[in-house]
Amino acid sequence: MDHSFFHQIEERGLAHFSDGTPHNTAKSGDIAKTVLMPGDPLRARHIAETRLSDVRQINAVRNMFGYTGRYNGKDVTIMGSGMGGPSMGIYSFELFAFYGVEQIVRIGTCGGMTDAIDVGDLVIAMTASTDSNYAHQYDLHGSFSPCADYGLLEKAVTSARNRGIKFWTGGIFSSDVFSLYSALPPEKGWKKWADMGCAATDMECYALYCNAAYLKKKALTLLTCSDSNISRKEMTPLERQTALDAMFNVALDLL
Repeated sequence: MDHSFFHQIEERGLAHFSDGTPHNTAKSGDIAKTVLMPGDPLRARHIAETRLSDVRQINAVRNMFGYTGRYNGKDVTIMGSGMGGPSMGIYSFELFAFYGVEQIVRIGTCGGMTDAIDVGDLVIAMTASTDSNYAHQYDLHGSFSPCADYGLLEKAVTSARNRGIKFWTGGIFSSDVFSLYSALPPEKGWKKWADMGCAATDMECYALYCNAAYLKKKALTLLTCSDSNISRKEMTPLERQTALDAMFNVALDLL
């Protein structure tokens, strides 16, 4: 996408997307200012059905389910992002640029890359390093290091402490490759990032933080460690959808 078009669609805003976007059938006003974004659309449905009141489905394009409802009297939208930076990039950009969303909190899973993080632990991502070329679009002469919104991060840390939830905060690694399927051996792949202090790996945080920085919005990534590259322990597919309550509680505390 060239820069002229990038600016044009940002300036047009929702007025030119009153009937939704190519990826979202929600209408103006259907989406709350705060969006919680799991990667898995079934996880979005699970949270909406078990945590929210007055829930209505606002999107199902490509089965990327989105729901808006209320939690403790506050409006919130929960919508899937799909897997990988490009998918997160599309959905978060449209939410920020066309639907007036002010903050997105990613609620996903990650792989642990240090023995300091065990399966089930909460990871709060201050920043994300990457092997992706996502930031190439900004024509920067160097490496861009996007970070979380500090206000959201501070609230998340306070919530985790108050709830007695074990958590780790710092830099993570957002990869274009699922680490277990990488063609590189660990010592040439994820271990190099772990040696630089990246304690967990996901696939979406970097793109989300880039979009938030570019569009002057707020973002935070909360992750539950679903598998460990160190111990080789892992959650079942069902646990990945439903056994993430500690993370959901912290995310909902941010409303």
